[in-house]
Amino acid sequence: MSKRLRIIAGKYSGRWISANVGSITHPMGDRVRSAIFSMLDSRDVLVGTRVLDAFAGTGALGLEALSRGAAFSTFLEQDRIAADVIAVNITTLNVSDQTKLIKTEVGNWTKIAENDKYNIIFVDPPYQNPQFSTVSKLVKHLHADGLLVLSYSERGTLPNLKGVVVVDNRIYGEAAIALFRLSDK
Repeated sequence: MSKRLRIIAGKYSGRWISANVGSITHPMGDRVRSAIFSMLDSRDVLVGTRVLDAFAGTGALGLEALSRGAAFSTFLEQDRIAADVIAVNITTLNVSDQTKLIKTEVGNWTKIAENDKYNIIFVDPPYQNPQFSTVSKLVKHLHADGLLVLSYSERGTLPNLKGVVVVDNRIYGEAAIALFRLSDK
């Protein structure tokens, strides 16, 4: 049986994307994605933005952002199967002109993409290996007025990321969601 996720709202609302990413990646469910986008919608920050979907998995966060008005989404995914699924999902929604898929580890990408900046950075590392030292490297890619959205295990500890402050932190079942912005320092 094929696994699928639904785009929740916006231009592609109700469209289905593949979630056949194998056992390595755990796709984020509708409830948590809906909560994230509710948090972002309340801040009116999506329309026209550049989005980075790190540890992208299915690409659902970056694709949902496009559906809701983001201008461009970049996906970072090291797992070959998951990256292939993202490529299929990009084709399914016909958004190849608004996307870039990079098949690499997030840590490696931060070394070669020194000057790339994003309005919203989605970070959904594996809960069993949250890689917070790698996550902290993404802060330098955040626009001055941007937000970093981190999904982590509700059993885990909220990381102390240098250069950013928490502006919201909520728990949804097994997932915790934290929004960070650059600190005023």
